[in-house]
Amino acid sequence: MAIADPRVADALKLYLVDGLAIRVIARKLGMSRNTVRRLVGRGVSKPRTTAPPRTSLLTPYETKLKTLMLETPELSAPAVLEKLRADGYRGGVSILRERLRGLRPREKEAFLTLDFKAGEAVQVDWADFGFALPGVPRRVSAFVMALCHSRYLYLEFTLSQSMGSLLRCMERGLRFFGGTTHVDIFDNMKTVVIQHNRDGIAFNRNFIEYASSRGFAVRACNVRRGNEKGRVERPIGFVRSRFWPGRHFSDLMDLNVQALAWRDDYANNRVHEVTGKVPALVFQHEEKAVLRPMPTTPFNTDDVEGQTVTKLFRVRFDKNTYSVPPGLVSQPVVVRADDEWVRVMLGIKEVAAHRRSWLSGVDLELSSHRATALELKPGATRDGLPPILLRMGDVAARYFKVAAAGTKSLHRETVRLVFFAEVYGATETADAMAEVMSSGHVGADYVEYVLRQKKGLVPRAPPLKLGNPELDEASLPEPDLSRYDNLDAKRDATCSANENDS
Repeated sequence: MAIADPRVADALKLYLVDGLAIRVIARKLGMSRNTVRRLVGRGVSKPRTTAPPRTSLLTPYETKLKTLMLETPELSAPAVLEKLRADGYRGGVSILRERLRGLRPREKEAFLTLDFKAGEAVQVDWADFGFALPGVPRRVSAFVMALCHSRYLYLEFTLSQSMGSLLRCMERGLRFFGGTTHVDIFDNMKTVVIQHNRDGIAFNRNFIEYASSRGFAVRACNVRRGNEKGRVERPIGFVRSRFWPGRHFSDLMDLNVQALAWRDDYANNRVHEVTGKVPALVFQHEEKAVLRPMPTTPFNTDDVEGQTVTKLFRVRFDKNTYSVPPGLVSQPVVVRADDEWVRVMLGIKEVAAHRRSWLSGVDLELSSHRATALELKPGATRDGLPPILLRMGDVAARYFKVAAAGTKSLHRETVRLVFFAEVYGATETADAMAEVMSSGHVGADYVEYVLRQKKGLVPRAPPLKLGNPELDEASLPEPDLSRYDNLDAKRDATCSANENDS
């Protein structure tokens, strides 16, 4: 075959016959090295040698390995190693295990399309959206409920995934749907599923109690089985791709207002990409009527924690501290909180209430608690006792005279006795103090034992404060009821005289 371009012949001669380098040929012919490479490439190419295939200690046993994997693919690597040892294999199990991964037949798992009847099930899950609120050091979470039949969606954003937050979101979601399904399907959140074990699934007892009160069964997805929660995973992805990008909001309420409008105006009224139907219409005409009615029995959805009041008359709750009456120092109390309020309970009595803070490291103090603490400082009132103890008269004077001679903290005694007087009553506390002294003791622990154990008293609401010291500290003497006995005697005598006259 003739070569049309004479430069090709010159380049090939210099390259193949004379054995010159590309650089030298380019200089001789006055052309670039890339042009020489292109011209030379049109000629006869140098023969390429292929490297021989790599061998390993397993190469002689390749045929047997393939046969074993075809006949018994479930054989483990140690079991195959035993068989190869008999044939003289001297390698280890590591390369054998690696080779078996390539030879073992892989069967792709087939997933069935899950079909749900109207009112049969709802799927529930959390989704994390990170630190999204300006100035709030807490992660934002989306609570998503999706009815499995209609794909009707409930969406709400929160700053916590605690048990209380879950239950409150569940309540609002069920009210939004207007009823409950037969079963609620959850991913493995710790507030619902404690663990999977050989005996089955260990559910959180508190959540099971809630589910029982609302009349639905609880089902947990199997571990690493995303196909079992597709009805809620798709809406979460939909929220991430359609609602969230470019969204601006000032606080949690603003975020939820925008989410509600998007959910009702768009998400539930679009044509669903899987069913080809509008979720809101399917829900209205097919599913709403078959939901179970929402039970009217109330269920407490508060976050509940047991705490001990610190010496600074504070309780710690959810990364913040809240003040309580100083008389509660060292007392065990129960903290109850919802989305708006944090309440401190002593038994059935509420002793403090604060607006809940969703920040971190914040100390919240009521001015009334500080004022009470100042009153309880030694020397703040005459005789060193607060007014409520002074009104006890001789009992309190004798009690503290004895206590002053001992080693007990007078301040702690004052704080606790004021607390007892407020929640059990001043008269009952004075009687208990007198009873304790009659037994040869002094001490708030003894007084508390008499009040709570011997008399069986329970805390009661403190007296109403009017804000006027003269009225708040006024003490009225006990009325003398013996005069009514005299009136009854006179009335009886008069009645007897009238009967005799008749």
